[in-house]
Amino acid sequence: MAFHTTYRGCLSQSATHIIFCDESVKKGEYYSNFYGGVLVGASQYERITYKLNSRKEDLNLKGEVKWQKVSKRYLEHYKKLMVTFFEEIVAGNLKVRIMFTQNAIVANNLSQAHKDLEYFILYYQFIKHGFGLQFMEHDRSEMFLRLYFDKLPDTEERVSQFKGFLHGLQQTKHFDGTKIRIRESDIAEVTSHDHALLQCLDIVLGSMAFRLNDKHKVKPCGKRVRGNRTIAKERLYKYILSQICRTRPNFNIGISTGKDNGLTSLWEDNYRHWKFIPKEFKFDDTKTKRQ
Repeated sequence: MAFHTTYRGCLSQSATHIIFCDESVKKGEYYSNFYGGVLVGASQYERITYKLNSRKEDLNLKGEVKWQKVSKRYLEHYKKLMVTFFEEIVAGNLKVRIMFTQNAIVANNLSQAHKDLEYFILYYQFIKHGFGLQFMEHDRSEMFLRLYFDKLPDTEERVSQFKGFLHGLQQTKHFDGTKIRIRESDIAEVTSHDHALLQCLDIVLGSMAFRLNDKHKVKPCGKRVRGNRTIAKERLYKYILSQICRTRPNFNIGISTGKDNGLTSLWEDNYRHWKFIPKEFKFDDTKTKRQ
């Protein structure tokens, strides 16, 4: 993998954390703007990547695995890959965060600029708050943070502006007193095909968008029963939920995860969901699920 060749020297530093980021459904029937991230210490990155790629090979999962490819034929293979992924989450070697919005919660007083840049504004909030980075404890003089995004779907100008804001995070009041450093060269776009962690994240993120938007109920046009792929996806979602419950019993996917230890839970928890709610909003009950 080219990533190994280019960054091997830097990734060996224990004082570095990497966040791989992805996004899924932009506009769903009930929930939208799905963002996901998986954080790994640089000292663990190569071991975990090798473990996941080896597991894929053992399961004959060739090429890129992703939620869209889930089928009845490969359901058990995907389940077994998720076991390997969640082993590292449960052990505390990976941290996963999922953020989304609920359509019924409508932001007030948004300018056209806010609407045009919604994708990047929400992504910025996800990076800034999702992992509770300001509560990270370490004994290093500096902690470097690398941010790797699956290919960003927008103009070069907007992407460049977005990266500039992320680079400036370390200088905001939010990170006052922390030792976090973000170098411009450490914010980059990558290809999910080359990164098993991004692929596993895509599966988890896709499963949440699938279930929250009731895609498990969809039947092909003119059919009385659901298709095999839909059934397989629902079964994989349920299996992923069972893995999440290993970190937190009775996990509710549709709300922000509770903070058992106060704000430090934002960093300490291995797996969390965040339903993003704007400061000013109105609730539109016509956009909720019908009982």
